[in-house]
Amino acid sequence: MSSFKIHDIDTAPEASKPLLENSVKAFGRIPNLHAVMAESPEHLEAYKTLHALFERTSLSKVERNVVWMTINVENACHYCVPAHTAIALMQGVDADDVEALRAESPLKDSRLEALRQFTLALVRQRGRLEEAQVAQFLDAGFTPRQILDVLVGLAQKTMSNYANHLADTPVDAAFAKFEWKVPA
Repeated sequence: MSSFKIHDIDTAPEASKPLLENSVKAFGRIPNLHAVMAESPEHLEAYKTLHALFERTSLSKVERNVVWMTINVENACHYCVPAHTAIALMQGVDADDVEALRAESPLKDSRLEALRQFTLALVRQRGRLEEAQVAQFLDAGFTPRQILDVLVGLAQKTMSNYANHLADTPVDAAFAKFEWKVPA
């Protein structure tokens, strides 16, 4: 939608400027997602805060990437799938697992597959899981805390996926080689 501006530090609302400056410090540039979110300083701050909190959860780096990618693909986010493909690979997630996540295919590691299935069920069923679904997640070695930790990632990705749908955020050049289309 053309009603959303891709801000830079000069055009952003005053309260968003320090948040965008932080993005430049962290990434060497302003990701288009942050540039769009800057229209609402509260949205951008909430997103960045949720990101920082999700990184502090009890889920491992690989597990967090499984959560992010599962949600991004299920929500068909044209921006977040390529971005998180690059992030997952930079963070050491197995390339075959990244491709499986992009294709909505099962993961070879049973614990990670349980996490993928649990995350997918949370999104599709809007948190209304059956007792057996929760038990299956816990039986895979996860904890009640990690159920709630997954929800932190879900909140973060809902903000970005929906914002990207509304703004039709252009994929950054750094992620373009990981372009993604919804599987047929």
